[in-house]
Amino acid sequence: MTPRPAADSTHGPCEGTVTGAPRTWLRGEAAVLLAGSLIAYSGTRQPWWLVPVVVLLPDLAMAGYLAGTRAGAVSYNLAHATPLPAVMVFLGWWQHGPLILALGLVWLAHIGFDRLLGYGLKYGDNFQHTHLGRPGQDGQARMSRSRNSDRISS
Repeated sequence: MTPRPAADSTHGPCEGTVTGAPRTWLRGEAAVLLAGSLIAYSGTRQPWWLVPVVVLLPDLAMAGYLAGTRAGAVSYNLAHATPLPAVMVFLGWWQHGPLILALGLVWLAHIGFDRLLGYGLKYGDNFQHTHLGRPGQDGQARMSRSRNSDRISS
């Protein structure tokens, strides 16, 4: 099965994209992940300046796209899925390593923030093809519906 290309603003969602109520639930989960990670971070007694310094480090995985879209999707997804930072959090807790614990929590917060903004896990066919749709898709859909309702009421 060949994946379809990502949808543009004139077409519907692409294959593998979560829509409707499940998408809303996933965004809610993302908000909880972000808030919970930062609340837990406050218990690590690590300095708050560490958060803005390291929060964007997972995005360095986008460098994988220099090797092509498939390799880029794999590297991006490894850095933007919860298992690796969850293991880091566990190891930090288990070994009483507050810095390791804090870094894992900031990583989870990054993932939560990305999901909240609509940046999902990537498919190998197109950077914009994610499990949450195209980034910014919600705003485009609202604008499109608004323009269509304006035409109908005129």
